[in-house]
Order: sequence, then structure tokens, then C-alpha cells
Amino acid sequence: MAVVFTESIQASGTSRTAPGCSKSVSLVTPTRSYAVDVRTRLTYVFRRPGGRAFARFGPFNVNGVPTVFAALEAVTGCKAAWYRVLVPLKPHGQTGYVRARDVRLRPLRTRLVVDLSTRRLTVFDRGRPVLGAKVAIGARSTPTPTGRFYVNQRFRDDPLGPYGWAAIGISAFSEVLHGWPQGGPVAIHGTNRPSLLGLPVSNGCIRVSNETVKRLWRLAPTGTPVRVQV
Repeated sequence: MAVVFTESIQASGTSRTAPGCSKSVSLVTPTRSYAVDVRTRLTYVFRRPGGRAFARFGPFNVNGVPTVFAALEAVTGCKAAWYRVLVPLKPHGQTGYVRARDVRLRPLRTRLVVDLSTRRLTVFDRGRPVLGAKVAIGARSTPTPTGRFYVNQRFRDDPLGPYGWAAIGISAFSEVLHGWPQGGPVAIHGTNRPSLLGLPVSNGCIRVSNETVKRLWRLAPTGTPVRVQV
């Protein structure tokens, strides 16, 4: 773990209507999901449409990477249209509402599933598996967190370094490394030690071969849903 990353996917399990609005439509299906890219100088996140803002984001995060949220629902029938999104903040799973006019909706067709028990990563394209790979996961003392996340930033790196050809940041944070920069964010990244793949050896990140991370770079743009499960 431990390239300096920031923050988020949790699929919506509800179709409830937001307070004061007439209709809420899920944007997460087995074959398609959506990301929203921030396109204004400041985008505010609200607990409910028209309520009080509890967070704000610029068009770029602290690493200079464009800010993106995982979109969960589209909300209409209010004074303005809104999206319910997963917010890139600790603790995991926080959601909020952003004004549709402040963001750009973008469709996605792939999703990633990481199974810690089998130490395998699977990529699904429109619901069908298209890539499977062996992974290294967090050690017992620094486990890889489980939950629903999303790809929130991507970096090319030194192919001979510890993060291999590239690092794909996801909106997960270590639950034990409290002193790490930016809260101990987690990534899926390549490695210069492929012999360790399949073992529980990392500080929480998910390691794959450099060939695999090259394919992930093409298959998993920012916003792509990521489920980490046992």
C-alpha cells in the first residue's frame, strides 16, 4: 500500500425518493453503472437535495487528478436535478447529493471484483467476465478493507518500482494505518516482485502483475465500480 492516494463504490440498495423530490432512479445495474465528473470550480455535497452542504470538492483532488464520484441514483422532481453519489470520505459508505448541473454524467460498462479468499481479481464487461488474475492482498496485520468502492484516480509509475507499471487508486482506506498520508488510501497496482502474487503480504493494497495492470488501465477508467469481498 502506500502510494499517496485519496479517496469511493457502494451500489445503491434502495430506490427511495429523496426528501422533497418526486422520483429517484437507480443508476447501478449488473451491466452498467455511471460516474459523475466534477466540472465546476467548487461542487458541494449535500445530505439531502436543498439541504445543508457537508463537503465540497474542486475539479481536481489533492494529487492533481480530476475529481470523480460513483453515481448511485438520479433524482428528479426537485427545483433542480440531483445525483446521489458515493462520497470519497472516511468512513466508507458515506453518500450525498450533488447538483446535476455541477457534474458530467458518464456511462461505464465494466466492474471489478476482488475475492480475498481466493486471491483473485475478476473484471466484468457488461456482466460477463473478461479478465481473471491472481493478486497479493494485505497481510494479517494490515488487511485489505472489504466493501464497495470505485476507481477514483490512476497513475503511471516506474515499471521497475514497487508499484509496477501503474497504480489504480480505489476509494478504500486502510482501517489500521492511521498515520499514513491522506488516511492510508488503497490501490490496485503492479509489482516488481511477481513471485509474491497470491500471498497476504501487502500493507492493504492489491497487487497484480504488470501485464494485468496494463490491461486494467484499458478496462477500468475512473468511476469503475470495485467490490472487495471475502
